[in-house]
Amino acid sequence: MEEDFKILGSSSSGNSAFLDTGNSKILIDAGFSGKQINEKLKAIGESVDSLDAVFLTHEHSDHSQGIRGISKRYDLPIFANRDTADAVQTKLKKNIYWKIFETGTDFTFRDLKIRSYSLPHDAYDPVGFNFYWGEPDDLFSKQGSLAWVTDLGYIPEHVKIQIKEVQTLVIESNFEERLLKEDTKRPLSIKQRIRGRHGHLSNEDTFQFLNEAIAGSKIESLHIAHLSKDCNKVELVLENTRKLKEKYPHLEIQVVDPNLEFTLTSGKI
Repeated sequence: MEEDFKILGSSSSGNSAFLDTGNSKILIDAGFSGKQINEKLKAIGESVDSLDAVFLTHEHSDHSQGIRGISKRYDLPIFANRDTADAVQTKLKKNIYWKIFETGTDFTFRDLKIRSYSLPHDAYDPVGFNFYWGEPDDLFSKQGSLAWVTDLGYIPEHVKIQIKEVQTLVIESNFEERLLKEDTKRPLSIKQRIRGRHGHLSNEDTFQFLNEAIAGSKIESLHIAHLSKDCNKVELVLENTRKLKEKYPHLEIQVVDPNLEFTLTSGKI
């Protein structure tokens, strides 16, 4: 069985993805309401009841707000580090089935090997994840790997190393500098936070990195995510991906439109 990966939605308003390795079904972040997550899963023939676990990168609502709704399944393990779990738990009336890991460690769940690493973002202890599964030369359990890297103000060396080790990369391209500068909704302090070293990656930052990093990596499939609805445009990101595709024709590249309520960006890994 081939693995299945779908981004259920990704923007500054909400982020969540579904991964089916053939042996495990997991949710990466839960940044929509429980009702919305149910609807998004139903649209791809899945449900909260079919999930084996949820993995949280950090406590911000656009990554964790759905925990309240989906935690009605008392047996559903929610993986998070201690600071993230504590921050989410304080907003909830009932205790969640937390599975706590320490940032920077490797751990396993079912057929998955998970690597966690710190990201520079203005949350308590934000992380990126690498997921590995499958066995070499096994037709029924093919090897696969995925990195989920969103919400970071710059790309440290240790993150660059992790990114290059996977077949499928999800990385943010949050804002266009000109559009952020011209934006009238955000005060200067918020704009400084967004473009700061614990904020978000600009289009220029992301594609400058990818242009150099792809060559020495295992990356075959690329998902550009977490675009700002106000301070970015899909067309601008697509223009950058076209240049990337010209240089690396083997790459599968998909851009997640932040304005679509149901963004079912799917790719066979």
